[in-house]
Amino acid sequence: MSLAALHARLVKCRRCPRLVAWREEVATVKRRAYRDEVYWGRPVPGFGDPKARLVIVGLAPGAHGANRTGRIFTGDRSGDFLYAGLHRAGFANQPTSRTRDDGLALSDCFITCPVRCVPPDNKPSPEELRSCRPWLRDELALLNPRVFLALGHVGWGACLDFLEWPKPLPKFSHGALVKHPGREVWLAACFHVSQQNTQTGRLTEAMFDRVLERLRSQLDLPSRRGG
Repeated sequence: MSLAALHARLVKCRRCPRLVAWREEVATVKRRAYRDEVYWGRPVPGFGDPKARLVIVGLAPGAHGANRTGRIFTGDRSGDFLYAGLHRAGFANQPTSRTRDDGLALSDCFITCPVRCVPPDNKPSPEELRSCRPWLRDELALLNPRVFLALGHVGWGACLDFLEWPKPLPKFSHGALVKHPGREVWLAACFHVSQQNTQTGRLTEAMFDRVLERLRSQLDLPSRRGG
């Protein structure tokens, strides 16, 4: 199966009643600033370079970001922070991500998430995570990346699950970089790029840049420091 075929199936998914109801309510009620826009209001597929060696795994679509625009981390402050950092690190051709057709392209990088529909309060249930797991597994199997970057604890857990990591499992810690015991695959950790972290200083641009710089080195890419 191709990524395009997988995503065509994904966007029709209605497995989780609570998430279906919420994503559609958000798309109907809308935020005042976007009241004249047509919201996506469906599951959100991953986005990026299908030949990427780096895959970034977040949490779920934003209510008025990806649930509105239809592209992961697009149209909200979390995406502003993420894509600006990827641009500085040489993985994105531009620092902004406003709409699905704004010309953004990723190089050697793909972005996805364990939950494809926006959850109330950004908190998917364990059952919803399990229900959505096959989509992530199929997507990652098609990509076959060399390095995984987990944004937050949920992304970290999803990566450990996909990689069938043997026990003892490594614990999430910002800046961590661990090699799989039996495979030529690396897993890195970073605080999530949510406003709760970026606006409080828990995650700064400099911290994010250091994580991405280390991953460039892991991928044998030249340093971007100073330019």
